Amino acid sequence: MSALSDQLVTYAILAYLVAMISHAVEYALGTARAVPAKAATPARELVGAGVGGAGGTVEAPAVPAETRPSRSAGRAVMAGKIATWVTALAVALHLGALVSRGVAAERMPWGNMYEFVLTVTWIGAAAWLAVRWKRPSLRRLGLFLTLVMVLLLAFAELKLYVQVTPLMPALQSYWFIIHVSTIVFSSGIFLLGVVPAASYLMRAGWEQGRRSFPYTLARRLPAAAGLERLTFTLHAFAFPIFTFAVIAGAIWAEAAWGRAWGWDPKETWAFISWVVYAGYLHARATPSVKRNVATWIAILGFLTMLMNLFGVNFFFTGLHSYAGVN
Repeated sequence: MSALSDQLVTYAILAYLVAMISHAVEYALGTARAVPAKAATPARELVGAGVGGAGGTVEAPAVPAETRPSRSAGRAVMAGKIATWVTALAVALHLGALVSRGVAAERMPWGNMYEFVLTVTWIGAAAWLAVRWKRPSLRRLGLFLTLVMVLLLAFAELKLYVQVTPLMPALQSYWFIIHVSTIVFSSGIFLLGVVPAASYLMRAGWEQGRRSFPYTLARRLPAAAGLERLTFTLHAFAFPIFTFAVIAGAIWAEAAWGRAWGWDPKETWAFISWVVYAGYLHARATPSVKRNVATWIAILGFLTMLMNLFGVNFFFTGLHSYAGVN
């Protein structure tokens, strides 16, 4: 089962890559305009002579030319459909990798950094499919989401991979499921939330007339207002779950180590992330704070999450040193 999990991860990365390419094709061709169909020659109508009138011909009013979708627009639609279905396939393969990994280890697949990244990225991708189904107008964000999936999964496969091992004695508790499940779920939503956050900043700049890089990447994205609302919705949903996860971790620490909080590096950075995300929600609810300023705080919050996930495990040691990498 462990070998099957490894193979499914590889297939999932390839599927996300194909989905990303398909999204890129849709993104490149998505603004193709309808082209006018070949207009018919205006009909000429013979007008008979009337009393006191001269006979002759006059042109009948021209019928508005019909339009038909351009070939590029049709290809963009097809590429978008392919991207969506391949993303769904990638999510299914991704889930299969997690399940088979858990079966091989005879535990929930959250025992080390590699498994944690696999789970967080799957939650982010699965949540994206839900957003894509609920709000089809946001489909072009799929390009950036699949890019993030490819990068994180490839990094996990190349740098974080470890063989299946039993759960460490310190983690063998029912609090393991309660604490870690809420951490990975909220982290996955935060991962998804950073995509519309960064997209909003680029799109807002484009709508304000900025035409330099990276704002040019956003010219085909949905309106900035919709991206900002999605950013807030995702963070407002994830923050209470993340808060519960931190509290559950403190309760578990009290039972396991005899203290609820000891300023361990991972505890410290979890607290920093909590403060930053709370600051984002407060700024978002304050009318005097500009939306782009609040969104930058949300992105800063995700950077602190990355520091807690990667930086703490690579550069610090503490009671939470369960990453499984050197």
